[in-house]
Amino acid sequence: MTLRSALLLVVCTPTLLVAGEFNKLLKIGDAAPAWKELPGTDGKKHALADHASKEFVVVVFTCNSCACSIEYEDRIIAFAKKFQDKVALVAINVNTIPEDRLDAMKKRAEKKKFPFEYLYDESQKLAKDYGATYTPEFFVLNKERRIAYMGALDDKTNPPDVKDKYLEPAIEALLKGEKPAKTETAARGCMIRWKRTRD
Repeated sequence: MTLRSALLLVVCTPTLLVAGEFNKLLKIGDAAPAWKELPGTDGKKHALADHASKEFVVVVFTCNSCACSIEYEDRIIAFAKKFQDKVALVAINVNTIPEDRLDAMKKRAEKKKFPFEYLYDESQKLAKDYGATYTPEFFVLNKERRIAYMGALDDKTNPPDVKDKYLEPAIEALLKGEKPAKTETAARGCMIRWKRTRD
């Protein structure tokens, strides 16, 4: 190995370790991007700071238009109800097509009786800050509001086919003061519909 190659390896290696295994922007332990003044289906504005009383916050990027997200809705509702005393679940939609805009979100939230906040980020900035690419994609924020788990809720979209759960065991471990057995998994679902931009 030449001296130049060795120097490049030393300089470049830390950069390659910045992101997680699947997330191209964040890694476990990173500070979670905060939000404020995001409109919700309840007609109010919401912020991460609103959940200061909760030990953990679960952020899920989801939407109305993705069939995979719809498949997960009942599981997300069940999770939110099971851990509601200590965990705040916040669903965030960043898609901007008509069926994903706030008026449609309100109808969906009412139909499904979501027991959690369903927020709209038209700017799409929050999803970009989290390095999210799919709906649904989950992030667990610990007491210090750092990333403790990110990825999928479980291993299969179709409920009867599920063999391994990821999100629930992660929360159960964290509530015991333990590190989750799996802290990052590959999210899957529909790609977030990013706005087209011109350079």
